[in-house]
Amino acid sequence: MKIPFKPGTMIYPLPAVMVTCGDEPDNWNIITVAWTGTLCSDPPMCYVSIRPSRHSHALISRTGEFVINLTTAALARQTDWCGVRSGRDCNKFREMGLHTEPAQLVKAPLIRESPLCIECRVREVKPLGTHDMFMADVVAVDAEESLIDHSTGQFQLNHAGPLAYSHGRYYALGERLGGFGFSVKKPRRGDR
Repeated sequence: MKIPFKPGTMIYPLPAVMVTCGDEPDNWNIITVAWTGTLCSDPPMCYVSIRPSRHSHALISRTGEFVINLTTAALARQTDWCGVRSGRDCNKFREMGLHTEPAQLVKAPLIRESPLCIECRVREVKPLGTHDMFMADVVAVDAEESLIDHSTGQFQLNHAGPLAYSHGRYYALGERLGGFGFSVKKPRRGDR
C-alpha cells in the first residue's frame, strides 16, 4: 500500500560527480554535484544544476565551461568533502590530494583520479528556482585507458567501482543484473 508523501525530487540513485571549473590554476575549483545527467545523445549534451550562491556557479557563468569528473568508491571522501567546503575558502585540489590534468578543449582541469572526465561548453543557462541548470554540449571525453576493453572498445566504468548518491548517502554500485535489452534477448554465454 502506498501512502501520500510530500512532493520532492525522489529520483535516486544519482551519480555523484565532481565538477571542475575555472580558467586558470589560481581559480580552478571543484564542486560536488548530484543534479546532473544526460540531455541528448546526438548531439551529445548533458547538464549540471547549481545554486547561484555557490562559488562554482560564478566561475561557470563567466567561463562557459566545466568538466564532469565521474567518481568512484575510492573517491567517496573527496567527493563529499568537495561538496561541503567552499572553493572561496580553500584549494580543494590541495586539501584533498587530488591532481589536475589538462583537458583537451576546455580550460577547466580534469581530475587525474577520476576514471572518466566529460568536457563541456555551456549552451544555455536555465534558472529553475533554487538551482540554475547549465545545459552543455559535450566537446570531449577523457577516459582512463586501463578501463577500456580493447577487444570491444567499450569503456568499463563498473571496474572502477562507481559511486552513487541516494537521499543524502553515498553508495558503491554493485552487481550487474543485465544489459540493455536483456529482457527480450535470447541469453548468450556470458550475458546476464
